[in-house]
Amino acid sequence: MKTLRLLAVMCLMCIGMTAHAFSMKRDWSIESPDKTVQVDIHRLGNYSLDWQIRYKSTDVLKPSNINILLDGTMDVSTKGGIGKESKREQVRSQFETPFYKKSVVKDEYNSLTISFKNGISLEFRVYNDGAAYRFIINRKKASEVTSEQAEFCFADDYQAFIPYVNDNRGGERYCYSFESYYDEQPLSKMYSDSLAITPLAVCLPGGIKAIVMDAGVENYPGMFLKKGNRDNTLQAEFAPYPLEQEIGGFDRLNLVPTRRADYIAKLEGSSALPWRAVVITERDADILNCDMAQRLAPKCRIKDTSWIHPGKVAWDWWNNTNVYGVDFKSGMNTDTYLYYIDFAAKNHIEYIIIDEGWSGKESLTENLNPEIDLKRLIAHGKEKGVGIILWSSWRNLIGSNPLNDISVTDAVMKRYAEMGIKGFKVDFFDRDDQQVIASAYKIAESAAKYHLYLDYHGLKPFGIQRAYPNIFNFEGVKGLENSKWEPRVGDGPLHNQPRYDVTAPYLRMLAGPMDYTPGAMSNAMKDCFFGNNDHPMSQGTRVHQMAMYTVFEAPLQMMADSPTKYMQNQECTDFIAQVPTTFDETKALDGKLGEYIVIARRKGTTWYVAAMTDWTPRDLAIDLSFLGTGKHQAEIFADGINAMKEASDYKRSQQTVTSTDRLNIHLSSGGGWAAIIR
Repeated sequence: MKTLRLLAVMCLMCIGMTAHAFSMKRDWSIESPDKTVQVDIHRLGNYSLDWQIRYKSTDVLKPSNINILLDGTMDVSTKGGIGKESKREQVRSQFETPFYKKSVVKDEYNSLTISFKNGISLEFRVYNDGAAYRFIINRKKASEVTSEQAEFCFADDYQAFIPYVNDNRGGERYCYSFESYYDEQPLSKMYSDSLAITPLAVCLPGGIKAIVMDAGVENYPGMFLKKGNRDNTLQAEFAPYPLEQEIGGFDRLNLVPTRRADYIAKLEGSSALPWRAVVITERDADILNCDMAQRLAPKCRIKDTSWIHPGKVAWDWWNNTNVYGVDFKSGMNTDTYLYYIDFAAKNHIEYIIIDEGWSGKESLTENLNPEIDLKRLIAHGKEKGVGIILWSSWRNLIGSNPLNDISVTDAVMKRYAEMGIKGFKVDFFDRDDQQVIASAYKIAESAAKYHLYLDYHGLKPFGIQRAYPNIFNFEGVKGLENSKWEPRVGDGPLHNQPRYDVTAPYLRMLAGPMDYTPGAMSNAMKDCFFGNNDHPMSQGTRVHQMAMYTVFEAPLQMMADSPTKYMQNQECTDFIAQVPTTFDETKALDGKLGEYIVIARRKGTTWYVAAMTDWTPRDLAIDLSFLGTGKHQAEIFADGINAMKEASDYKRSQQTVTSTDRLNIHLSSGGGWAAIIR
């Protein structure tokens, strides 16, 4: 018996040594332009194709499986034949991005393409801040993607920031709004029965972060992540193609799949599939200025973008149309929205939104709210220079037919564009299977035809925002709306919102703009906070909210509170109204994931600088060396000396600064700091 046990152990050791030997054998290798990131690709006999990533001297990914199965029979690993290198490129280019956090993005990488006999290719790109790959299907005939294997294997049981899927619509596994707080736990403690959304961060030794994400998604489902079968491994999962669906979910606003296929996507012919990417940095702040999603996205498909004008918007829903000190009854009615338009015009705010309640429950053209005179509001807005954006559910906009017929969407877009409406906030997608992704592109194309803007809710950005920059925002974020129903537990709120506020910009915002909807004028410390739908408040200080206008990316940035409260706090409102929503340059000055952020953005010759912290008070120094020569005038909003007791306390000051100065600032608990430097 002892002999048998010894033989078994020796066999296992041999198997392990053999596997290790295979894993060390490289068939192809490619480095980043600065040679800090190296990707090795190898085949293990006929078993699998793997990739691994090394950053300087650190293993970012151990050998991780890559595979795809077409039509249930054809895959890379066993039927693709021995792949052959078909192309290498060194790309050093850039492209313009007028609706982004910078006006020009550098696109510099080394690439390698491997081709297989079955018409499948793999393209790898290696950047100085990460690496990515995608499948390219070179076939004339239609095919079904039965499955795709994407693994991300790490060397040890590292800590991770995991945004789990929860609150599924109608109990359907893949039907979700893409809004998640972050569970901070080791990879081994991941819930094996749960999905997570991307981007997801893994914390490696030496302060290095590896962030797993997908990018450039088109005509294909988005990527979820789950606990892999191997230790310390993340594994991709994709929503199967929906065959049948029904109206349901939250308040019957969703289309919930009731039957899904045994494949994840249908391809009509040749197709480039989405990118699987890993962003790598050893300085957390650099994540705030990473362009991976933008670089891997489809190119802009709107030839003339001169009609696209980002800006801020006065929003009605969060404050429950709660204006007062007026001579009319506030609510979903014409007088209230005339008031919103006047407020927007007076404060140089470009748009207002009329949210849910203006239209019929089941239609955007019938049974409209008789208390709202759209024609009168549009005319008044035109006179005042304020555009109007309307809310819509996704299923009402598409006529419950997400894939085959765009006629309903087109008719709605044409009708309201001719009336003078500027765009639609499209809500409750709450899925990213192939049907929904295809629908999102078709809606964007239709909207662009009629020069309409879009704000997608129930979706996270996936690359479409570069192809169609008339899509300003995406929700997919635990934004300010959650304060309306946040429960208290013990002596404070259940969720640590200020910590989320300094986590989401590193992770969720890495994928693209986020419709967090900041701007609360009622602010509270933990002991004073409670959820209230009609009179909501925020966690953290007043200036924490004001700093969000510089920190959070959103070409259509909301002002969520009531016009009445903004006018009562005119000094803060004047400052917020001056902050642009797109920029020419971004500098990530300092920060630590989940703890604090310091960032500077430039528009023209003016700099906008902001800092935010979690519940921990902080003293920081801001290096102003990014400023030009000469003297500059800074308008500064800082937490007041009593902000830890009264969160709305702030101090406004003016200061002359130069590029040689360092500003020493103090952030209160849940605090912020914001400046405009001219």
